[in-house]
Amino acid sequence: MAAKPKSSTSKKKQPAASETSASIESQMEAFLASGGKIDVIESGVSGQISVAGPKHITLNKKS
Repeated sequence: MAAKPKSSTSKKKQPAASETSASIESQMEAFLASGGKIDVIESGVSGQISVAGPKHITLNKKS
């Protein structure tokens, strides 16, 4: 009888949300302490720059 193949990819348990939040907070404090600055961006503003311009769709041609 053949043995079951063992799974080679073991899933690591994700850290608790409180650990992740604490890690982000400590990274943010280190960033600010090193002279970094956090910019507040208004809601609805995109950081993507469109070089193509608007695209207009014409459904029928009028002569």
